[in-house]
Amino acid sequence: MLPHFRKLKKNSNFQNILFAVIVVIFLLGTVSFLVISNWRINQKRADLTTQIKELEKEIQAFEEKNQQLKAGIIQTEDETYWEGKLREQGYKKPGEEAVVVLPAEENNPTSTEKEKSLWQVFLEKLGF
Repeated sequence: MLPHFRKLKKNSNFQNILFAVIVVIFLLGTVSFLVISNWRINQKRADLTTQIKELEKEIQAFEEKNQQLKAGIIQTEDETYWEGKLREQGYKKPGEEAVVVLPAEENNPTSTEKEKSLWQVFLEKLGF
């Protein structure tokens, strides 16, 4: 019986080692899976945080634009605004006279001489 007991003990050691290796492999696999999952979640979180910041900037820009439009609406409700716009387009109130200021005319005879080419000046001096 004794030799039989030793065989079982050797078999038992092999089974214990095999079981320990399988448990270690399973634990390493589980830990690896959890580490990789955590890494992916952190990457996704960083991407979403970046998106949130960009969207907050867009919201702020839209709110500023909204404030400008509201100020424009308030400004257009004023009658003096419309009167100024109409006057810019050349309209006048009844009984008023419109005055137009024209730019001064420039008489530069030298500018026409400068426009002539060198050959034209030469031919004029020769009398042609």
